[in-house]
Amino acid sequence: MDPGPTSPPPEPQPAAVAQLPEKSSALFTGTSAAQAALDSSARFFASATVVVLAPADDQAAQLRASSVALALGAPVLLTGAQDEEVAGEIERLEAGTVMPVGPVDLGDFDLSEMNVQPLGEDFGEVQDLLGNDLEEDLSTADPPQEKPARHLAELEPGTILSPGETDGSGTSSGAQRSGHMPALLHGEGVQGLHVLFDGQAYQTTAVANARAAGASVALVPGDPRASAEAGSDLGEGEAVVGYGTHYGDAESFGWQVATAATGTQLPGGSQLVFDHTRYVALYGHPGTPSLGVLGENDTAQTIDLVADMAGKYADLTEETVVPTLEVIVTVATGDEGSDGDYSTEFPAEKYQDLIEAAADAGQYVVLDFQPGRAIFLDQVRQYEELLKYPNVGVALDPEWRLAPDQEPLQQIGSVGIDEVNSVVDYVADFTRSHHLPQKMVVLHQFRRAMIHDRSELTTDRSEVAVLIHADGSGAQSDKTDTWNNVRSGAPDGVHWGWKNFIDEDKPMLTPEQTYGVEPRPDYVSYQ
Repeated sequence: MDPGPTSPPPEPQPAAVAQLPEKSSALFTGTSAAQAALDSSARFFASATVVVLAPADDQAAQLRASSVALALGAPVLLTGAQDEEVAGEIERLEAGTVMPVGPVDLGDFDLSEMNVQPLGEDFGEVQDLLGNDLEEDLSTADPPQEKPARHLAELEPGTILSPGETDGSGTSSGAQRSGHMPALLHGEGVQGLHVLFDGQAYQTTAVANARAAGASVALVPGDPRASAEAGSDLGEGEAVVGYGTHYGDAESFGWQVATAATGTQLPGGSQLVFDHTRYVALYGHPGTPSLGVLGENDTAQTIDLVADMAGKYADLTEETVVPTLEVIVTVATGDEGSDGDYSTEFPAEKYQDLIEAAADAGQYVVLDFQPGRAIFLDQVRQYEELLKYPNVGVALDPEWRLAPDQEPLQQIGSVGIDEVNSVVDYVADFTRSHHLPQKMVVLHQFRRAMIHDRSELTTDRSEVAVLIHADGSGAQSDKTDTWNNVRSGAPDGVHWGWKNFIDEDKPMLTPEQTYGVEPRPDYVSYQ
């Protein structure tokens, strides 16, 4: 008897269809492996024909399941901790097949309309079941010395994982097979998705889901602005998601990622001022030799001179030493001037050529303010166009901050902490809004009374790095006393600077002696 025409076999379906997250940046800060797997599945996949399952308490099974998920381009979820949510995610994905890896307990799942295809340890059987070429041999027969494990904690910071680069480990499943394995194509991935993770073990399945969805995944153990390699990659994407507890809150992660994505680097090779970086500076005002060594030469000679000076320090440390120009842009004067503030504010354009020449030479520039009776913030705002340069920071010189009834050279000036903090916040906000690398804020001080209530100094704005610069001159014993006095009672989170006076110090320290100061100065300037 003729059985009649037979139906053609069903067309192979993608194992899953990925999606870009709704937001351009997002952060997951939980520490549950099961929740991280759920979160990444929900963010990165619109649907799935098949879902890989592993027990939440079995890391070996999770690693093997992650490898299978990568081979398929499908999500992996963890059972035993949040089974109700896992069941809901399988339903949302409209998955018709689950693939348990390891001792998965399916007792709490409705499998009446599901295919169950457990995976054993035999590599050949797994290949036959999946019907495609795995991207990584999952066989437990491979000796570890021939195929070393890629545990997240073993990866170097900045590592960008290619497809298939997850740990492989064998375990068998106790689930019973039911139904038929559908014909599958590799999952449909997306482009423009970047995922950062800080390397904690619970993130394994979230990383696998990201890779299975087509994401570029990078190990970045802290502030994204510190990773030049990951940052340049971010600039080509549409969405960035972070997994980890080292990225702060979602708002901080968002603007730091946006800044990292610009790819703009400081002269030291990072977007963070003190990222294995130290600074050696010349201080003064262009064209005015009496105000410091910086004013004794033209631009080209100044660039060469500070490069030579920094080079003397480079051999004394393994960190990068950045040549720096500390330029006095507003100069305290004995004449009150037309505005009555005893400070001359030179036009911002006067310094543009010097700043650009420094940038071309890989040098940093600090704008120094001697405000007289003016308010620091009012003067800093006048040089906003110069702050747009990535290699430009600011310095406040309270010695020249006068009260309304004071005149220069009659006393040592001082400033209240609220005025200082207003500048810190302004520079921080400006840096964030313009997606600029972190900026240096220098506070000159040789007497503790020069900054009132210094203990309240704002040091928690990560858009800026605050440095207190000890400006004492004269005999080295006096300079040491000044150094110790200024450092006493200082708030946490500040960096430290030391000044060598070429004519006034008796004697002036050599570079070797300067770097022998304890603690070693992050910033050394010459006047």
